[in-house]
Amino acid sequence: MSVRQITRINPKGFHRSQLKIYAYLLPLAIFMLLPILYILNHAFKPVNELFAFPPRFFVEHPTLENFRKLFQATQQSGIPIGRYVFNSIVVTVLVVFLTVLISTMAGFALSKLKFKGKNVLFEINTLALMFVPVAVMIPRYLTIDKLHIMDTYLAHILPLLSMPVGLFLIKQFIDQVPDELIEAAVVDGASIYKIYYKIIIPMIRPAIATVAILSFQSVWNNTETSTLFVTQESMRTLAFFMNSLSSNTNVVAGQGIAAAAGLIMFIPNIVLFIILQSNVMNTMAYSGMK
Repeated sequence: MSVRQITRINPKGFHRSQLKIYAYLLPLAIFMLLPILYILNHAFKPVNELFAFPPRFFVEHPTLENFRKLFQATQQSGIPIGRYVFNSIVVTVLVVFLTVLISTMAGFALSKLKFKGKNVLFEINTLALMFVPVAVMIPRYLTIDKLHIMDTYLAHILPLLSMPVGLFLIKQFIDQVPDELIEAAVVDGASIYKIYYKIIIPMIRPAIATVAILSFQSVWNNTETSTLFVTQESMRTLAFFMNSLSSNTNVVAGQGIAAAAGLIMFIPNIVLFIILQSNVMNTMAYSGMK
């Protein structure tokens, strides 16, 4: 293939031949953007637009009334909202850190170390991908109760540490690291821990960022632990508090509060994804390659 042909297929700048590609991708991009636009518009709708029929996608008369009602509802709570925010931050930071640590260490062991039964362990992890959270709700509750950690931060953290999809992505990504690189480090006298910290971790940063995002989303929006494993209001998280505000008010006011709370809980997720989205794309591109 000549250089001229390659240039025509993949030009450095814009070329009119690319218009047909934009014709396919632009409608798809707009379609994928619609849920985000709906969340943004829904939070600023006045009451009459929230209950309008047929439903309206875009807000016509934006207002901050929903956020004002949300702020008033938080002031009427017996527990300051700062306590819920603090609990969410503590639980989220610890869960994300420990999930990344466990996934990377286990992925390194399953990918590069040789020991009996590692294939069986990886198959068990793959099998765990089939189970939805509601299917393991009772075993989780029994475990937390037997460990006597109800109404503690561990009750929030322990059930969320298991992340089969994170281990799967990390392991598949580490498979791309050449074995020769590991062998050379062993010859130079590097220990297993030094190989893990100095070689593996820097080379799988995109996968780590992806697992961090997935872990953050699962814990930040989680209400299960506050509902099942916690009875003290001061130990519950922001997600539970926001969810309870909309359900404990009347139907009309609750819809506006729920819309505002949904936007507030959604913003950290989208901001984190925008910051790390290039790493996510790299992980998805390499995780299935051999």
